Amino acid sequence: MKKIYLAFIISLITFSVAWAQKDYRKSVTIFGDSYSTFVGYITPATNESWYFTDHRIKDNDVDNVEQTWWHQLLKKNDWKLCMNNSYSGSTISSSGYRGEDYTPRSFVTRAPNLGNPDIIFIFGATNDSWVPSPVGEYKYEGWTTDDLKAFRPSLAKLLDYMTKRYLGVEMYFILNSDLSDAIDASVFKICDHYGVPVIALHDIDKKAGHPSIEGMKAIAEQVDAYVKNAQKNVKKTHKKK
Repeated sequence: MKKIYLAFIISLITFSVAWAQKDYRKSVTIFGDSYSTFVGYITPATNESWYFTDHRIKDNDVDNVEQTWWHQLLKKNDWKLCMNNSYSGSTISSSGYRGEDYTPRSFVTRAPNLGNPDIIFIFGATNDSWVPSPVGEYKYEGWTTDDLKAFRPSLAKLLDYMTKRYLGVEMYFILNSDLSDAIDASVFKICDHYGVPVIALHDIDKKAGHPSIEGMKAIAEQVDAYVKNAQKNVKKTHKKK
């Protein structure tokens, strides 16, 4: 009787583990600006959205959440959305348009609210390039409020916090095409310092300065290809060990 009971317990545990593995899907957090927004799909709901608002329909052909780059990416990989903390017009630094203080919507301020995902995609720096925010100096500690008005120290503070806060989480920085040379160079250097891979986009079609349906598809494809290649290289490294 004890043997039968033990066999039952073992089979139950085996079934439970197998079911858990089968049911498991990676969760993803999108951390971005207007390029990643869509009304009704961002958290907090008070974040400003660019897609899809009535007065912009005529300027851009994206009008369905399934057309967004992140929705396509998640669907393609059978990933689930942890949360989308994207905010239209947001900068990584605190310097905003018209000389306004963008601290409340900055990436640095919003970084603690990203849920508990397996993967985080940081898609920013576009507005810092467009404002343009002061570039500043490379600084990796002891940041002051004045430092955070500039891009370089702000990005360093952001990644310093995120790599410590979200331990064990895959993290990628998506770099928009057509930004300033200073922003591009700064992103590559600071991300390299913190070991965060950079997915540099290219040939992204845009309407009204924002990805069109075609542009969204290109972003999804380029991000997907980069992540798959990165994960493949990690597996090869583990096999060698």
